[in-house]
Amino acid sequence: MKNLLFLSHRIPYPPNKGDKIRSYHFLKGLAENYHIHLAAFIDDEEDWTYVDKVNAIATDSLFINLKPTESKIKSLSGLVTNKALTIPYYYNKHLQSWVDETIKENKIEKVLIFSSAMAQYVQKHQDLDVVIDFVDVDSDKWLQYSEKTKCPMSWVYKRESKKLLEFDGKVAEFAKMNLFVSEDESLLFKRLVDITPNKIDFVNNGVDTAYFNVDEQVNNPYPNKHGIIVFTGAMDYWANVGAVVWLVNHVFPLIKQHSQHAQFYIVGSKPSKEVLNLANTEDVFVTGRVEDIRPYLSYANVVVAPLQIARGIQNKVLEAMAMGKKIVATPQAIEGINITNQAVSIKSNPDEFAKQVILYLEDDQDSTFIVENRRFVEEQFSWESSLKKLTHIID
Repeated sequence: MKNLLFLSHRIPYPPNKGDKIRSYHFLKGLAENYHIHLAAFIDDEEDWTYVDKVNAIATDSLFINLKPTESKIKSLSGLVTNKALTIPYYYNKHLQSWVDETIKENKIEKVLIFSSAMAQYVQKHQDLDVVIDFVDVDSDKWLQYSEKTKCPMSWVYKRESKKLLEFDGKVAEFAKMNLFVSEDESLLFKRLVDITPNKIDFVNNGVDTAYFNVDEQVNNPYPNKHGIIVFTGAMDYWANVGAVVWLVNHVFPLIKQHSQHAQFYIVGSKPSKEVLNLANTEDVFVTGRVEDIRPYLSYANVVVAPLQIARGIQNKVLEAMAMGKKIVATPQAIEGINITNQAVSIKSNPDEFAKQVILYLEDDQDSTFIVENRRFVEEQFSWESSLKKLTHIID
């Protein structure tokens, strides 16, 4: 088998959040055809316990401890060097040396970059076949942040959007191929950068439908059987925090006026202080990290995805669809999924969102959603087809 250098901004395990789900399946799938030489940062102390699981897949690896607070301070050097703050945030001298030595010793010809900031480590190696998986157009995400915050942070975010897009354009031209998580993301990037259009493509995320299976027997985690509304996601991520704050403040009071028994569960790791404070609201519950989100999806009456800022594809929506759930989502939450049926209700303002949740809570019939949503995921978001496309691009 040939050698492949795989550089990721975060250890590709456990597959319990958006980017890790994608990077894990890429790593696992590519290991069937390549000797993987993996380097990644670890920004969560708990993730060190998973190093052995990753090493069982990779031929060799390097993991660098990343302390977010220290890295944020280090990133400020970008203000002096006229770079996006993201670039120094993810720079490490030891990792650069390891990359240089690994390329030389293993005669590396092919590289997969997961997250564009990692491309800085191979920029001087002009003879490599480099594929960059940007996943999302992060520069646009920073722009969205700038529009929803006040100065001085709005200035910082707007600058980051501009500088990161400049960097992304340079490394994209250098790369053999540039990938995104959806066709919508790839088209947006084509509009934003001036590079050869045929060097930009997309590889969809997939869903493990055997794992997210409505027929799987799991125990009910909720004390009540009715009126359960759930949101799942990493709860230290700004977009998720903003989503649940918006729902609790603007939508949930409207729901409670009509459905006194309604309860809202926020399920996900590392809830921020702002999220934890939401538990002070009657009938709002914050679980923190759970071992398995499937029971929370399986026994929920309605799954909500009220994101106000989003890029790429929301795995939380696909997983709920695979479980055959009733879903109410904002337009931002379903970008890139290209819903072709009516089994996901898309609402943008609080009144409409609340009315749809109430309607679903009062309707006990799930059969239509189970059939339509699961079939859609099986047909459109298969890891098998996505990995086949990825392997073809790298080859």
